[in-house]
Order: sequence, then C-alpha cells, then structure tokens
Amino acid sequence: MSELDFTCVGAHADRYAVTPGMTLRLRITDSGGEPVDAIALRCQIRIEPHLRRYSAAEAARLADLFGETHRWADTLKPLQFTTLSVMVPGFTGETTIDVPLPCTYDLEVASAKYFNGLEDGVIPLLLLFSGTVFARHEGRMRVRQVPWSKEAPFPLPVEVWRETVDLHFPGSAWLRVRRDTLDALQHFKSTAALPGWDSTLLALLEQARSSQERTDRPCA
Repeated sequence: MSELDFTCVGAHADRYAVTPGMTLRLRITDSGGEPVDAIALRCQIRIEPHLRRYSAAEAARLADLFGETHRWADTLKPLQFTTLSVMVPGFTGETTIDVPLPCTYDLEVASAKYFNGLEDGVIPLLLLFSGTVFARHEGRMRVRQVPWSKEAPFPLPVEVWRETVDLHFPGSAWLRVRRDTLDALQHFKSTAALPGWDSTLLALLEQARSSQERTDRPCA
C-alpha cells in the first residue's frame, strides 16, 4: 500500500480575509504513484513552546501562561492551536494545497496570548494529520485512513502572525471585560472628559502608580 507524507512548506498572511487569517502551504506526497481521487483531511495544529528559546522580555510576558521561568521545565507544555478540515482534490504522486488558517486576537485565548508574547523568531508548530483517502484500484473505489502517526513540524515565523493581525488591528490590541467593568470605565472616562480608551487606561495607570508611590514613601 502506498504511503502518504505531509510537509508544510510555507505560510503567508491572507490579505483579503474578512477576519484575521493566514494560509499554510501543505505538500502531500504519495509514494505509490497511483492516482488519488480525494482526501478528506483533518489537521490538528499544536504549539510546541519548549522547542525555542525566549528573551527575558518574552519570558515576562509569558508568565501568565507558564509561570516563573524556574518552573518552565514542568509548565512549558504543548498548547492546542486549532483543528482544521480540508478536502484535497485528486492528484498523482504529489500535490501542494492552500490550507486556510483562521486566527484570533482574543488575548484570553492561550494561543493568542503566546503569539503576542513573542518578539521575533519562529512559533514551533506541530501538524497532526488524520482523515480518509479515496482512490480507485483496478476500477474499484478503495477507502483507507490516514495513519494517526502522520505529522509535520513547521516553524511559523512570528512576523507572519504579526502581519496577519496588523492587517486588521494595526498597532492595537483587544481586551474583553465584563459589562459592569465597561460601565465603570465609561463613567470614569466621561467624568474625567477623556478623549478615548487609551487615555482612560493611562489615567488609571497613572493614578495607581501615584498611589503606590505614596504607599511606599517612608513616614517622616
């Protein structure tokens, strides 16, 4: 029986997507040389954070995910990114397809929080494959499964993710808060006659900093 092999050969930001997304270029090779009619392919994508090094600034931003660096030997575990399904058209020998990869900029999602914490380099991904292969043999349709052992590592450049997000949210980020918190922020913003949310949050941070300095000041 022929053997399928998978290789991710590239990625680029989808400039015309309605929401943030990128496209993976996936090469599929069939060693048997017989025509493949179609593949109903599933791909689980996992982040392997232990496979790269981190600067001090990156480690500080990732503390919410993994804790202090002295604990990383125990906490730097794989993160689930997403699971995709795609139909692969018929081919013989080898084919390369585009796989749409939706992305989120919700910083409460572990994958987005991880991506946002990186400055440069690559995001170590592991693509895990399964699915069903449809092919004809001697005039009869044959169905076989993609082995669960099929996987492919891919070092996704951080700059590709940055470009993907910046196409939709240039120079900005999203925070999700409870409605009562938003109401309180809106009241503070209106009372202080502040022009926008950035100035509102900066004013609150300045108040907190001033309060902390007064608390830390030694008594006379």
